[in-house]
Amino acid sequence: MVEILSFPKMGLSLTLNRIAFSIGNIDIYWYAIIIMVGVVVSLLVAMKISSKFGLYANKVIDVIMISLGGAVIFARVYYVIFQWDYYEDNLLEIFNIRGGGLAIYGGIIGAFVVGLITAKIMKVKFLPLADIISIGFLLGQGIGRWGNFVNIEAFGGNTSLPWGMHSNSIQTYLESQQNLLESFGIFVNPTMPVHPTFLYESIWCLIGFVGLLFYIKHRKFDGEIFLLYIIWYGFGRSIVEGFRTDSLMIGNFRISQILGILFCIIGIYILIKLKNKVLNDKECGLAKLYVDTEESKIVVSGNFYEKNKDKLEKKSNTTD
Repeated sequence: MVEILSFPKMGLSLTLNRIAFSIGNIDIYWYAIIIMVGVVVSLLVAMKISSKFGLYANKVIDVIMISLGGAVIFARVYYVIFQWDYYEDNLLEIFNIRGGGLAIYGGIIGAFVVGLITAKIMKVKFLPLADIISIGFLLGQGIGRWGNFVNIEAFGGNTSLPWGMHSNSIQTYLESQQNLLESFGIFVNPTMPVHPTFLYESIWCLIGFVGLLFYIKHRKFDGEIFLLYIIWYGFGRSIVEGFRTDSLMIGNFRISQILGILFCIIGIYILIKLKNKVLNDKECGLAKLYVDTEESKIVVSGNFYEKNKDKLEKKSNTTD
């Protein structure tokens, strides 16, 4: 589990251990810890910005927590479907999530589907909720990708850039996959440094998070930030995926790259259509943000009461 990751051109070497600590015979991995940090920080951000979208923070967190369960399940199912050649002969391995194998696009789709159903059941407005989740998702993805760093995975092909990295496990993986990669038109030298594609995606997501956070007060309609999220992430992922050497494939095509391009194009199309509709029709349903409605003020006031419950009750008892 302990390995040396080097950056030859920078003269830097790091000793990485995937295991953070052990409880009895159970190993706790840094990957899991980093993912959980991303989830917790994302939840805190969601709670902080909920009122800006006219939603009650506690209900938002309830929906997100349920959606996260759906995201994990869909992420695993998505991965298994596109790796079925392996899993059809190893059915029990389908349930071995600790062994790796979660696909981010499956997670996004799962979070969206489960979130939509849960929001409807809990009577939470979905479009402003989707905006909140999108901002948190980008932050969580930006942090979570560093789990790939500790695991020394999600890397690309060869590079001569200063931050190119190398390790024994990278070399072993590329040697074992060299013939397969060449059949896809990907040529690598296993002994040479490779692109840290996890880093590229992390930086892209964190920049997007900051951008969307600042864009909150400039949005024109609910759901706009969600559309900007799928455009931003779709475009960035389609570029980064082109560097990777571990992509899920359909024939000679990278699945995540295809989805990234499709999401980006569809997102841009819908965004333009809806923006034009809002600008040309001030009476349309999207023209007024939910946070500006009387309903949302009642919802947010419930959040205010919850936060100040003790003070308000104490004041009430004093008055009596």
